[in-house]
Formats: sequence, structure tokens, C-alpha cells
Amino acid sequence: MKVAIVILNWNGQKLLEQFLPSVVNFSSQEADIYVADNASTDASTSYIKEFFPSVKIIENAINGGYAKGYNDALQSIDADIYCLLNSDVEVTENWLKPIIDVFKADKKTAIVQPKLLDFKDKTKFEYAGAAGGYVDLFGYPYCRGRVFNHLETDENQFNDVIDIFWASGACLFVRSKVYHTIGGLDEDYFAHQEEIDLCWRVLNIGFKVKYTGKSVVYHLGGATLQETNPHKTYLNFRNSLLNVVKNVPKKWFLFVVFSRLVLDGIAGLKFVLELRPIHTWAILKAHFSFYKNFFKFLGKRKKLSKKQDYNLHTSIVWQYFILGRKKFEDLK
Repeated sequence: MKVAIVILNWNGQKLLEQFLPSVVNFSSQEADIYVADNASTDASTSYIKEFFPSVKIIENAINGGYAKGYNDALQSIDADIYCLLNSDVEVTENWLKPIIDVFKADKKTAIVQPKLLDFKDKTKFEYAGAAGGYVDLFGYPYCRGRVFNHLETDENQFNDVIDIFWASGACLFVRSKVYHTIGGLDEDYFAHQEEIDLCWRVLNIGFKVKYTGKSVVYHLGGATLQETNPHKTYLNFRNSLLNVVKNVPKKWFLFVVFSRLVLDGIAGLKFVLELRPIHTWAILKAHFSFYKNFFKFLGKRKKLSKKQDYNLHTSIVWQYFILGRKKFEDLK
């Protein structure tokens, strides 16, 4: 099983200096390693050529974000499995074997995510994917080990191999044939939550998304956009809405769309009360962009096969903010 690890880079020389050595040391015997450079203006590619000549470089013509960056790069890579790996991820010894074992165990498994822990505090799960992701009834994403901003301590409670709804784009393994069959990542997302859409479409055509706690990586997180950056708020709210229009099953569609207008309005009010009105404005801009793209994504929806239903019919907002349930195991 031929594996290609593909690291997307944009002006990230410092991150490459910090994190690329672990990838080379613990992966080069089992996988080909690529850096897909999104038209960087720093010395990233020169650094790789000088210090890691075994790493192959793909130079994208423009910075098209996460989605287009990977779509462009993966067209020229021959492999059975792609690993989409953030440039701020530290991998561990023998991290690849458990992933490959999951793929080999079931041909219907199309995507696999390892355990994602916080590089800054390696006892904690990391925000971007923790121990595998789900979406609630209203399209809000959450993870085993991370509900909203509450991060659980890793106490080996998620050392299993299990079906999940979505895998984190920070470290996502995908069968190349499936990736190209569904058209890759949706470039209209630019960045954030495009991996949720990818996984949803994979589920729609009858494949599985899995998590294995037997493989561990450490993610720095926020290397491109900090959590406090309003543009990140904009992308997360907008792209979550786009996921709803594109993928939510017909029986839930109108209910979810109108409910999100109310719930996102409450989120905007919460930011005002927290004296962070710039994030309220980001939510408003997200909705303006959503309305602008509504019929375009409605067209994409019509082209998709049967919509995969939710794993859990729950409101994560209700359970977290009203009922005070912070841990995944407490959710009903």
C-alpha cells in the first residue's frame, strides 16, 4: 500500500524547521514525503532543498487555500493513500502502521484519523479533531474529547478504533481513488470545515470514516489563523452553513436552515456581550456570503447522491450551554 504524506505550506519555514524533522525521521521508510507549496514568498522551498533533499516539492501557482492547494498538488502524486498533514503537526514513532492496518482491515474504509493531542499540552486532546468528529442536528461540529472549547485530558478513554462522522484536516488519510472519485475538496470553502464536507460526501457514497487511537500525533493548532482571529470565525460559520445546504438530509433541511439563523444570531449576541463585536460582524459577513452562495450550493446539493444521516440527533448547543455537559461521554 503506497502512502504519500503531503504537507501544505504557505510561508511556513519556521514551522517546517520545527515539525518536518519528526515526519522525515518517523515516516520516510514507509511513505513518500511531499511539501505542496502555496506560492510562498519566504525561503521555505530553499530550506527544504538544503536540509531535506529527500522531500519532494510541488510548487502550486497560487495560494488557493487548503482546498485548492491540496487539489492541485494531489493531481500529480501517485499513491494508494494520501495523508493530508498540517505543517504544524509532530508525528510519533510507528504512527503509520495502525493507520495502514485500519485501511487493510476493511476496503470500505476511505478516510482515517489518528488521535490528535495538543502540542502545547500533550496530556490534552487538540481542538481541531481530538478523537474523531461528529456533527449535531444543526450542523455544528464537535469531537470525542472536545466539545466547543472544552478539551478533555487524554486518559486512554479513546484508544479504540471506531467509525466517526468526520476526520480532522490537520491529519487526514484518504484513499486516492475515493478522493478523486468525489472530486476532492470543495474549493469554494477555501479553508476550515472543508474536511467535514469531504467526509460527508464519502459517507454519501457508502464508504466509512474511521478513527484509531493507536496512532498519535501532536498538533500545534492556530498556526495559520488564531482562534481569536475574526476571519476564522467568518470561515467557520459560513462553511458550516454551506455544509448544511449541501449535505443535510431532506427531512431535516428547512428546519435546520431556519434554526441556524436563530442560533447564529444568539452566537453573535454572545460575542457582543463579551465585548468582541468584531466577531459578531464576522458572523454577519458569514451569513451575507451564505445568502450569496445559497443557490450555487443548492445546485451542488442536487448533484450529490443520497444524503448520509447524522450519527447523533442532538443539539450540542443545548447540551453544552444549557445542560452544562462538557464531556463527550456525558452527551445524550
